[in-house]
Amino acid sequence: METAEQGTIRIKDVRKTFPQVDGPDIAVLDNINLVFNPGEFISLIGPSGCGKSTLLRLIAGLIQPDSGELRLDDESIHAPGYERGLVFQDPTLFPWKTIYENIAFGLRARGVYKRERENIPEFFKFMGLEGFEKSYPHHLSGGMAQRASLARALVNNPKVLLLDEPLGALDAFTRMNMQDEILKIWERRGMTTVMVTHDVDEAIYMANRIVVMSARPAKIEQVIRVEMGRPRQRDDPDFLELRAKILQILHFAGARQELQYYL
Repeated sequence: METAEQGTIRIKDVRKTFPQVDGPDIAVLDNINLVFNPGEFISLIGPSGCGKSTLLRLIAGLIQPDSGELRLDDESIHAPGYERGLVFQDPTLFPWKTIYENIAFGLRARGVYKRERENIPEFFKFMGLEGFEKSYPHHLSGGMAQRASLARALVNNPKVLLLDEPLGALDAFTRMNMQDEILKIWERRGMTTVMVTHDVDEAIYMANRIVVMSARPAKIEQVIRVEMGRPRQRDDPDFLELRAKILQILHFAGARQELQYYL
Protein backbone atom coordinates (compact mmCIF):
# COMPACT_ATOMS: atom_id res chain seq x y z
CA MET A 1 0.00 0.00 0.00
CA GLU A 2 1.54 3.28 -1.13
CA THR A 3 1.93 6.34 1.06
CA ALA A 4 0.77 9.79 0.02
CA GLU A 5 3.23 12.33 -1.35
CA GLN A 6 2.82 16.01 -0.46
CA GLY A 7 -0.70 17.22 0.28
CA THR A 8 -0.47 20.88 1.29
CA ILE A 9 -3.87 22.60 1.28
CA ARG A 10 -3.95 26.40 1.05
CA ILE A 11 -7.19 28.30 1.57
CA LYS A 12 -6.91 32.03 0.90
CA ASP A 13 -9.58 34.71 1.39
CA VAL A 14 -12.40 32.26 0.68
CA ARG A 15 -15.99 33.45 0.84
CA LYS A 16 -19.11 31.47 0.01
CA THR A 17 -22.80 32.36 -0.13
CA PHE A 18 -25.83 30.36 -1.23
CA PRO A 19 -28.64 32.10 -3.15
CA GLN A 20 -32.23 31.80 -1.95
CA VAL A 21 -35.33 31.93 -4.16
CA ASP A 22 -37.48 33.91 -1.74
CA GLY A 23 -34.98 35.80 0.32
CA PRO A 24 -31.50 37.28 0.61
CA ASP A 25 -28.44 35.16 -0.08
CA ILE A 26 -27.13 33.18 2.89
CA ALA A 27 -23.51 34.00 3.71
CA VAL A 28 -21.84 30.79 4.88
CA LEU A 29 -18.07 31.41 4.88
CA ASP A 30 -16.39 34.77 5.34
CA ASN A 31 -12.70 35.40 4.59
CA ILE A 32 -11.35 31.93 5.44
CA ASN A 33 -7.55 31.66 5.47
CA LEU A 34 -5.92 28.35 6.42
CA VAL A 35 -2.92 26.20 5.55
CA PHE A 36 -2.94 22.45 6.20
CA ASN A 37 0.51 20.87 6.03
CA PRO A 38 1.34 17.50 4.44
CA GLY A 39 0.44 14.61 6.71
CA GLU A 40 -1.50 16.68 9.26
CA PHE A 41 -4.75 15.47 10.82
CA ILE A 42 -7.09 18.46 11.02
CA SER A 43 -10.51 18.58 12.69
CA LEU A 44 -13.07 21.24 11.78
CA ILE A 45 -15.51 21.98 14.58
CA GLY A 46 -18.17 24.62 15.18
CA PRO A 47 -21.91 25.22 15.61
CA SER A 48 -24.36 23.29 13.44
CA GLY A 49 -24.81 24.92 10.06
CA CYS A 50 -21.76 27.15 10.37
CA GLY A 51 -20.16 25.97 7.12
CA LYS A 52 -17.83 23.13 8.12
CA SER A 53 -19.17 20.76 5.45
CA THR A 54 -19.26 23.61 2.93
CA LEU A 55 -15.54 24.19 3.48
CA LEU A 56 -14.87 20.47 3.06
CA ARG A 57 -16.84 20.39 -0.21
CA LEU A 58 -14.85 23.38 -1.45
CA ILE A 59 -11.63 21.46 -0.78
CA ALA A 60 -13.13 18.46 -2.57
CA GLY A 61 -13.94 20.65 -5.58
CA LEU A 62 -17.66 19.81 -5.46
CA ILE A 63 -18.55 23.51 -5.22
CA GLN A 64 -16.66 26.72 -5.98
CA PRO A 65 -16.06 29.78 -3.77
CA ASP A 66 -17.58 33.15 -4.59
CA SER A 67 -14.12 34.64 -4.10
CA GLY A 68 -10.72 33.52 -2.90
CA GLU A 69 -8.71 30.46 -3.86
CA LEU A 70 -8.09 26.90 -2.75
CA ARG A 71 -4.94 25.04 -3.79
CA LEU A 72 -3.59 21.54 -3.37
CA ASP A 73 0.19 21.76 -3.56
CA ASP A 74 0.80 23.84 -6.70
CA GLU A 75 -2.59 23.32 -8.36
CA SER A 76 -5.78 25.34 -7.96
CA ILE A 77 -8.83 23.32 -6.96
CA HIS A 78 -11.60 23.76 -9.53
CA ALA A 79 -13.21 20.31 -9.67
CA PRO A 80 -13.20 16.93 -7.92
CA GLY A 81 -10.07 14.83 -8.36
CA TYR A 82 -8.91 11.36 -7.35
CA GLU A 83 -6.07 12.91 -5.31
CA ARG A 84 -8.74 14.05 -2.82
CA GLY A 85 -10.72 11.16 -1.34
CA LEU A 86 -14.07 12.05 0.25
CA VAL A 87 -16.06 10.01 2.77
CA PHE A 88 -19.52 11.11 3.94
CA GLN A 89 -21.47 10.41 7.13
CA ASP A 90 -23.48 7.73 5.34
CA PRO A 91 -21.46 5.09 3.48
CA THR A 92 -23.01 6.02 0.07
CA LEU A 93 -22.07 2.65 -1.39
CA PHE A 94 -23.77 1.58 -4.61
CA PRO A 95 -26.39 -0.92 -3.34
CA TRP A 96 -26.47 -2.87 -6.62
CA LYS A 97 -22.72 -3.49 -6.62
CA THR A 98 -20.74 -5.94 -4.51
CA ILE A 99 -18.26 -4.61 -1.98
CA TYR A 100 -15.43 -5.53 -4.35
CA GLU A 101 -17.11 -3.64 -7.20
CA ASN A 102 -17.71 -0.64 -4.94
CA ILE A 103 -14.07 -0.46 -3.88
CA ALA A 104 -12.86 -0.97 -7.45
CA PHE A 105 -15.18 1.71 -8.83
CA GLY A 106 -12.68 4.56 -8.62
CA LEU A 107 -10.01 2.56 -10.45
CA ARG A 108 -12.46 1.73 -13.23
CA ALA A 109 -13.56 5.38 -13.49
CA ARG A 110 -9.93 6.43 -13.89
CA GLY A 111 -9.26 3.69 -16.45
CA VAL A 112 -6.51 2.09 -14.38
CA TYR A 113 -8.34 -0.99 -13.07
CA LYS A 114 -6.34 -3.55 -15.06
CA ARG A 115 -3.06 -2.03 -13.95
CA GLU A 116 -3.92 -1.58 -10.26
CA ARG A 117 -6.50 -4.27 -9.46
CA GLU A 118 -3.81 -6.43 -7.85
CA ASN A 119 -3.73 -3.89 -4.99
CA ILE A 120 -7.41 -4.30 -4.10
CA PRO A 121 -7.04 -7.44 -1.89
CA GLU A 122 -4.63 -5.49 0.32
CA PHE A 123 -7.38 -2.98 1.09
CA PHE A 124 -9.79 -5.77 2.04
CA LYS A 125 -7.18 -7.16 4.41
CA PHE A 126 -6.21 -3.80 5.87
CA MET A 127 -9.84 -2.75 6.42
CA GLY A 128 -10.93 -6.09 7.92
CA LEU A 129 -13.26 -6.87 5.02
CA GLU A 130 -11.78 -10.17 3.88
CA GLY A 131 -14.52 -12.65 3.02
CA PHE A 132 -17.00 -9.92 2.08
CA GLU A 133 -15.78 -9.32 -1.48
CA LYS A 134 -18.98 -10.76 -3.00
CA SER A 135 -21.32 -9.34 -0.38
CA TYR A 136 -23.62 -6.39 -0.99
CA PRO A 137 -23.81 -3.25 1.16
CA HIS A 138 -27.01 -4.35 2.91
CA HIS A 139 -25.12 -7.40 4.23
CA LEU A 140 -22.73 -5.18 6.22
CA SER A 141 -23.01 -3.52 9.61
CA GLY A 142 -22.73 0.27 9.79
CA GLY A 143 -19.09 0.11 10.83
CA MET A 144 -18.16 -2.35 8.10
CA ALA A 145 -19.98 -0.30 5.46
CA GLN A 146 -18.03 2.78 6.54
CA ARG A 147 -14.76 0.82 6.31
CA ALA A 148 -15.76 -0.13 2.76
CA SER A 149 -16.34 3.56 1.98
CA LEU A 150 -12.90 4.38 3.37
CA ALA A 151 -11.34 1.63 1.25
CA ARG A 152 -13.10 3.00 -1.84
CA ALA A 153 -11.57 6.44 -1.15
CA LEU A 154 -8.12 5.06 -0.32
CA VAL A 155 -7.73 2.73 -3.29
CA ASN A 156 -6.91 5.76 -5.46
CA ASN A 157 -3.96 6.62 -3.17
CA PRO A 158 -5.13 10.20 -2.52
CA LYS A 159 -2.88 12.91 -1.17
CA VAL A 160 -5.78 14.17 0.96
CA LEU A 161 -8.55 12.34 2.80
CA LEU A 162 -11.69 14.40 3.50
CA LEU A 163 -14.09 13.08 6.14
CA ASP A 164 -17.52 14.68 6.54
CA GLU A 165 -18.72 13.46 9.96
CA PRO A 166 -17.90 9.88 8.92
CA LEU A 167 -18.78 8.40 12.31
CA GLY A 168 -21.88 10.41 13.15
CA ALA A 169 -24.34 7.61 12.34
CA LEU A 170 -22.57 4.94 14.41
CA ASP A 171 -23.24 3.82 17.96
CA ALA A 172 -20.80 5.01 20.63
CA PHE A 173 -18.80 1.76 20.90
CA THR A 174 -18.44 1.31 17.12
CA ARG A 175 -17.59 5.00 16.81
CA MET A 176 -14.64 4.74 19.20
CA ASN A 177 -13.36 1.65 17.39
CA MET A 178 -13.63 3.44 14.04
CA GLN A 179 -11.74 6.44 15.42
CA ASP A 180 -8.82 4.12 16.08
CA GLU A 181 -9.20 2.52 12.63
CA ILE A 182 -9.03 5.91 10.91
CA LEU A 183 -5.97 6.88 12.96
CA LYS A 184 -4.25 3.64 11.90
CA ILE A 185 -4.97 4.49 8.27
CA TRP A 186 -3.68 8.03 8.72
CA GLU A 187 -0.51 6.89 10.49
CA ARG A 188 0.21 4.24 7.86
CA ARG A 189 -0.58 6.32 4.78
CA GLY A 190 0.78 9.69 5.95
CA MET A 191 -1.81 11.66 4.00
CA THR A 192 -3.28 15.02 4.94
CA THR A 193 -6.63 14.32 6.61
CA VAL A 194 -9.39 16.85 7.23
CA MET A 195 -12.38 15.73 9.30
CA VAL A 196 -15.60 17.58 10.08
CA THR A 197 -17.03 16.63 13.46
CA HIS A 198 -19.52 17.94 16.02
CA ASP A 199 -17.83 15.97 18.79
CA VAL A 200 -15.22 17.91 20.78
CA ASP A 201 -13.80 14.73 22.34
CA GLU A 202 -13.42 13.16 18.90
CA ALA A 203 -11.59 16.21 17.60
CA ILE A 204 -9.15 16.18 20.53
CA TYR A 205 -8.63 12.43 20.36
CA MET A 206 -7.79 12.40 16.65
CA ALA A 207 -6.39 15.71 15.43
CA ASN A 208 -3.00 17.42 15.37
CA ARG A 209 -4.79 20.76 15.05
CA ILE A 210 -8.40 21.76 15.65
CA VAL A 211 -9.97 24.58 13.62
CA VAL A 212 -12.79 26.16 15.65
CA MET A 213 -15.27 27.99 13.43
CA SER A 214 -17.77 30.64 14.49
CA ALA A 215 -21.49 30.69 13.79
CA ARG A 216 -22.56 31.55 10.23
CA PRO A 217 -21.17 33.34 8.35
CA ALA A 218 -18.22 31.38 9.61
CA LYS A 219 -14.89 32.90 10.45
CA ILE A 220 -11.92 31.09 11.97
CA GLU A 221 -12.40 31.60 15.69
CA GLN A 222 -9.16 29.87 16.70
CA VAL A 223 -6.75 27.16 15.53
CA ILE A 224 -5.61 24.97 18.40
CA ARG A 225 -2.61 22.64 18.30
CA VAL A 226 -3.13 19.43 20.27
CA GLU A 227 0.18 18.86 22.05
CA MET A 228 -0.67 15.50 23.62
CA GLY A 229 1.08 12.34 22.47
CA ARG A 230 -0.63 9.24 21.11
CA PRO A 231 -2.52 7.15 22.00
CA ARG A 232 -4.56 9.69 23.93
CA GLN A 233 -6.54 9.03 27.08
CA ARG A 234 -9.95 10.69 27.28
CA ASP A 235 -9.71 11.06 31.06
CA ASP A 236 -6.25 12.65 30.97
CA PRO A 237 -6.23 16.04 32.78
CA ASP A 238 -4.72 17.73 29.70
CA PHE A 239 -7.48 16.23 27.55
CA LEU A 240 -10.19 17.52 29.88
CA GLU A 241 -8.56 20.94 30.13
CA LEU A 242 -8.44 21.30 26.35
CA ARG A 243 -12.06 20.12 26.12
CA ALA A 244 -13.16 22.86 28.52
CA LYS A 245 -11.16 25.44 26.55
CA ILE A 246 -12.81 24.50 23.25
CA LEU A 247 -16.27 24.54 24.78
CA GLN A 248 -15.59 28.03 26.07
CA ILE A 249 -14.44 29.16 22.62
CA LEU A 250 -17.58 27.69 21.07
CA HIS A 251 -19.67 29.53 23.63
CA PHE A 252 -18.15 32.87 22.68
CA ALA A 253 -18.38 31.93 18.99
CA GLY A 254 -22.16 32.11 19.27
CA ALA A 255 -22.70 28.43 20.02
CA ARG A 256 -24.46 28.80 23.38
CA GLN A 257 -27.41 26.78 22.07
CA GLU A 258 -25.09 23.91 21.10
CA LEU A 259 -23.41 23.32 24.45
CA GLN A 260 -25.80 20.67 25.72
CA TYR A 261 -25.02 18.56 22.66
CA TYR A 262 -21.27 18.71 23.27
CA LEU A 263 -21.69 17.93 26.96
